[in-house]
Amino acid sequence: MSVASKPAKPLYSNVSPAVASPCISLCRLDEQKVCLGCFRHVEDIRQWRSADDEQRRQICREALARRTQAEVR
Repeated sequence: MSVASKPAKPLYSNVSPAVASPCISLCRLDEQKVCLGCFRHVEDIRQWRSADDEQRRQICREALARRTQAEVR
């Protein structure tokens, strides 16, 4: 009896030569669950490992926008 299995979900490396992680090892979340070190939302941080390079670029753009907004305040 054979067991049908789903195709494996692609798992990308946590390290990409194309998109460097914005993590600076200052991991502390604010009230909105945004890291005060890299400005990624906790969901972005969770997603990073399985994200492809384009998704990682989008996460980095959003983190940069959050950082810029924080600097204006």
